[in-house]
Amino acid sequence: MIRLFSSDLDGTLLGNPEAATRFRDLWQNLDPIRRPVLVYNSGRLIEDILELLKSGLLPEPDFLIGGIGTEMYSMHDGRRVEEFTKKFHQGWDLEKIEDLLSHIPGIEKQPPEFLHPYKSSWYLPRAESEHIADIEKRLEEAGIEGRVIYSSHRDLDVLPKNASKGSAVEWLCSLLQISLKEVVVAGDTANDTSAFLLPKVNGIIVENAQPELYEVTVRLPIFHSKKVFADGVIEGLIHFDVFQDTEALKMRVPESRSRDIDPSLKIKFESKALKALKPKEKAFICTGFSKAIEVIRKNITPLGFSACSLADNETTGTDANYKSVWARDGAMTLIATLELNDASIREAQRQTLCTLLDHLSPNGQIPTNIRIDDGKPDYSGIGGICSIDSGLWTIIAFYHYINHTEDYEFLKKYSSKLQEAMDWLSAHDSNNDGLLEVPEAGDWTDLFGRSYNVLYDEILWYRANVCYGRLLEFQRNFTQAADYLRWAQYIRGEILAAFWPSTRHASEAATTATPIHFSDQQFSLGDSQFLLAQISPFSFSWRCDVFGNILAFLTNILDADRAKIAFRFMWGVGVNMPFPVRNLYPVVHAGDPDWRSYYAVNLLNLPNHYHNGGIWPFIGGMWVQFIYRLGLDDIAARELYRLAELNYQGRQQEWEFNEWFHGETGRPMGKSFQAWSAASYIAAFTELNLHEAVELNVSE
Repeated sequence: MIRLFSSDLDGTLLGNPEAATRFRDLWQNLDPIRRPVLVYNSGRLIEDILELLKSGLLPEPDFLIGGIGTEMYSMHDGRRVEEFTKKFHQGWDLEKIEDLLSHIPGIEKQPPEFLHPYKSSWYLPRAESEHIADIEKRLEEAGIEGRVIYSSHRDLDVLPKNASKGSAVEWLCSLLQISLKEVVVAGDTANDTSAFLLPKVNGIIVENAQPELYEVTVRLPIFHSKKVFADGVIEGLIHFDVFQDTEALKMRVPESRSRDIDPSLKIKFESKALKALKPKEKAFICTGFSKAIEVIRKNITPLGFSACSLADNETTGTDANYKSVWARDGAMTLIATLELNDASIREAQRQTLCTLLDHLSPNGQIPTNIRIDDGKPDYSGIGGICSIDSGLWTIIAFYHYINHTEDYEFLKKYSSKLQEAMDWLSAHDSNNDGLLEVPEAGDWTDLFGRSYNVLYDEILWYRANVCYGRLLEFQRNFTQAADYLRWAQYIRGEILAAFWPSTRHASEAATTATPIHFSDQQFSLGDSQFLLAQISPFSFSWRCDVFGNILAFLTNILDADRAKIAFRFMWGVGVNMPFPVRNLYPVVHAGDPDWRSYYAVNLLNLPNHYHNGGIWPFIGGMWVQFIYRLGLDDIAARELYRLAELNYQGRQQEWEFNEWFHGETGRPMGKSFQAWSAASYIAAFTELNLHEAVELNVSE
């Protein structure tokens, strides 16, 4: 029986206001007699948490632990627990600590609201482990008994030696006479580590957790949620039998708005975007779900998922490559359909992975595609250029498949080939800076001129390292798993530093004595509202890769604050108009420095065509998930309806789930019955929890 639940706030219970509300409702509906003691255990200070609680977003707790385990507050008594803080006096000298840290290059003191006498907090972006070890050594040589906590590749906190989130939970349990085996803790970053390391404690790591937390807890039997923020916490508490009722996980589309839009978004939505769905519109969305499943079945072949329905499309000339199992298409389709309880779809998921890995090249390259007619693999795309993202998506899809099915024998069968694929991908980081060097047109935009450090590919590279680290963890190869997870955290820091321009970028680069590159100097020109599409040592593009920025949030590279900034920009410029969603803003016109003469080949990449600002339904599905995870349930529902309207269109019949649409007219331009268009719609529908209308058991 669980008697105490201690949870981090930011990134765990907070991040999606609607999910936090679901947690509140479930918690308050628990029987007060059996309800565990509730503790909020945060890096925030007590005053800040108390102010937060006034909003009513979260249930009132019994205790607050603030300042990363340096403060404690009893809600019942309405006072600080002074006897808790007395133990921090010995060996602590705040003035001496701050004088020592202030001389470190690139460091910046955090605002006063994050500071108190037993917590010295700083920003130190992109610090490496050797740098943190040096700071610890300096403190020790100065006679200071302090603990250094570095998290999120930016936040440096120095606490008293015996202070941590974990020790605070342990002290409170001793006071309340609660055994640690009767405790559940939840978190998402490295500053939560000490709570998970308590002996016999139960743990919940939410899906949006940083690799730094996975790395430290890799050997522990912790529950890893498949959902993000408070929904992930709810999933974990169901696992530990704290919650029995899962009704709050279901999407509630209100007939009238229940609360104001999160003010931190700083955006006023037009009334039509906020308009609640009518029963007829809900039914239309559900019809789309059923039609999407039909499309998935049309794309089941003996080798796995095809890119589009072979029976419904003519394949002549270069179109013959559509009669293939494509790595990226198949992987995305696999991931997006995992929640469907259908034997034939599950077998197609498995067979897709087999087909791709069984054709691994001798040097470890995953094929771009495998022809269905003769089983012949193709390892290159347009112009004979290799496909970087084929291997990335395959690694990611393999992890999701194993995490969902727990088929560890299947993992064992392909473990060596997965390692070969990771080695091939790693070789594309030729200068060992954490980022891949991608050839022009070497990914899904195979007729578009991006190269060197490409946002989309770097995001997938980060995610592939996280996923492969978890696959190694499943095989109990803990040491190597920790290495990959540590490297993933480093890649994330490099992506944020390189692709999110800031006038502070150059000063931050000095943090680790890293040379200031030419691109750093360019970034000093201004601040961005989104992650850039690409950079190189000699140039960069200010264009917004819509797909890349959506992926960055869905893969937990962007935190909620930066995701909101990117969303405001994308919503403001109308990337979802006339339908969700255009893949690029602004489009490239002839005469632009980014224009390539081959964009006019077959008129494929003219402005508002294909990769040059075309509308892609598979990105539209991820756009819906992006909005939903920001806590905008009703807007996400409205965008899902508009996505259903898009997929309903067809060149010859209804519900074609076309490949892509013209960016201005919104009319279908690609192949019909596209697997990833249908799969992404299914994933968006599932994310919004529209289960009250349609069951996910779709077996015929």
